[in-house]
Amino acid sequence: MELIYQDKDIVVCVKPARVLSTDEPGGMPELVRQALGIKDVRTVHRLDRVVSGLMVMALSAKAASELSRQIREDQFEKEYLAVVHGTPEQDEGRLQDLLLRDKARKMTLVTQEPGKGVQPASLRYRVLNRANGMSRVRVALETGRTHQIRVQFASRGMPLVGERKYSTLADDCEIALWSYRLAFTHPNTGKPMEFTLEPPQVYPWTDC
Repeated sequence: MELIYQDKDIVVCVKPARVLSTDEPGGMPELVRQALGIKDVRTVHRLDRVVSGLMVMALSAKAASELSRQIREDQFEKEYLAVVHGTPEQDEGRLQDLLLRDKARKMTLVTQEPGKGVQPASLRYRVLNRANGMSRVRVALETGRTHQIRVQFASRGMPLVGERKYSTLADDCEIALWSYRLAFTHPNTGKPMEFTLEPPQVYPWTDC
């Protein structure tokens, strides 16, 4: 378990791909408990199972409650790096969609009409590089829907490299979606906290 920061209230760590964010056998809280030798470790935000990168975990009920409040009130910033097939038309932009979660298929779908279970989704992106038919983008979520980044880019013909669920392309790598930046207020001290971490130097990050 790679730990970036720790104090008595929080720990910032790196979630590996294919590890659950939630408190289940083999999930992040269990791994952090084993690494730190403490019992009270709580998930306050999630990453998809296949996604890697920065996560902050709470080490008390009070810290978890305060961080959860910041998330609810849009005071908790999350940014991602992704590599997509193709190129967005604009160097910077905002993607807005209506998303419907299909629980039976465990997929999120873009829909055109409002209705039961349909939620608005928006994100901002900036293209950082283009190479080898791919684009590296930096993404800031404005909403936090399940599979949002993956679905919004795939629906525009730009699936993430390594995508299995929303792409028919056979990429031989993990999905290129990385939790790059977290910014929030410390739940106990009130101090502004910010963490960034670059993705590992493996394909496709080395090629775009």
